[in-house]
Amino acid sequence: MTAPTVLLADDHGAIRTGLRIMLEAHGIVVVGEAVDGDVAVRNASALRPDVVLMDLRMPGRDGISATREIVERGLSDVLVLTSFDEDDLVLGAIRAGAAGFLLKTVDAPALAAAVRAVAAGEGALDPRVTRRALAAVAQSVPASTAPTPDRGDQAELTVREQEILDGILQGWSNAQLAERLHISVATVKTHVSNVLAKLGARSRSHAAALVRRRGA
Repeated sequence: MTAPTVLLADDHGAIRTGLRIMLEAHGIVVVGEAVDGDVAVRNASALRPDVVLMDLRMPGRDGISATREIVERGLSDVLVLTSFDEDDLVLGAIRAGAAGFLLKTVDAPALAAAVRAVAAGEGALDPRVTRRALAAVAQSVPASTAPTPDRGDQAELTVREQEILDGILQGWSNAQLAERLHISVATVKTHVSNVLAKLGARSRSHAAALVRRRGA
């Protein structure tokens, strides 16, 4: 299996060095670094890493804006490194399309596993971040926009897309969905993209949060 490639985006050199050591010790290839959001976008465009490991608070262009452009241009998947006092930024990163969230206290094995998961098209959420992220999304959706629990908001989903959405809500990876539904991973990815588009979500975690908020 080819080792995932990663771009490190953080304004602290010591943190980038530590992340590089942790990742390379676990077989992850670090192809570049960035000190702010602008450099992260430029380097992601030039290097096309599998994953951008993105800090949210950086001088100049922040990680949320950079994440949005990287995701919209299809340059890479983004795995965010965050901390407990950044609920507003976590919500912004969800909307920007981040594929996962980790705390900066993450250990090396968990970090490497998360990078591999995101590179494989899956998500990665630290349990301590997940609850706060879901709560932040729920609080951001006005009650007047929340449909009744009859899944009327999901009426446009096909039967297969509903199965995919149910799997997303269960936390299944693309590989698990493919195995359970007896379809290819490539087909799963296509269905996931369709589901996200119909729900108006930028990521799997965002989709799950929206559906749970709407009473699905």
